[in-house]
Amino acid sequence: MEWWAIISSTVASEFSDITDLEDATRVSSRLLIASILGGMLGYERERKRKAAGLRTHMLVALGAALFVLVPVQAGMTHEDISRVIQGLVTGIGFLGAGTILKGSSAEDVKGLTTAAGIWLTAAIGVAVGLGHEATAVLSTLLALAIFVLMPRLERHTALRAARKQRRRASRS
Repeated sequence: MEWWAIISSTVASEFSDITDLEDATRVSSRLLIASILGGMLGYERERKRKAAGLRTHMLVALGAALFVLVPVQAGMTHEDISRVIQGLVTGIGFLGAGTILKGSSAEDVKGLTTAAGIWLTAAIGVAVGLGHEATAVLSTLLALAIFVLMPRLERHTALRAARKQRRRASRS
């Protein structure tokens, strides 16, 4: 039975980063909140059949939260956590760049909003991972408003410009 004691002791030490129920609740809630907020943004993108949807945004937010939560748990300095965030932002930039497609003309670029959404989703995950859930929720709501309202405003502006153009053409 000595081998069983060694195995159980080793396994217990591997899970020692969460020391009590309070820590377990904090870690679980932060990771869950990050996933939900990322999912809210991803659902909107998925609904519009964009390249990065529900799962991608959930995983980006969850990963970003985890990337900052682990160094905080380990007691790293603010400078070290800042470097983790810098690396995360760089990595997310590459992920976002993969969603951008350029067509034959300079004006024919697709995926910029999705790339920006992935970038923002990572920032929201970082905020949650660092314990700034209220900031993350407000940012998510603002992003959803931008995703939903701005296309309407853009269409309205384009229609007004087209009408103005037709009026000018009919006068000449």
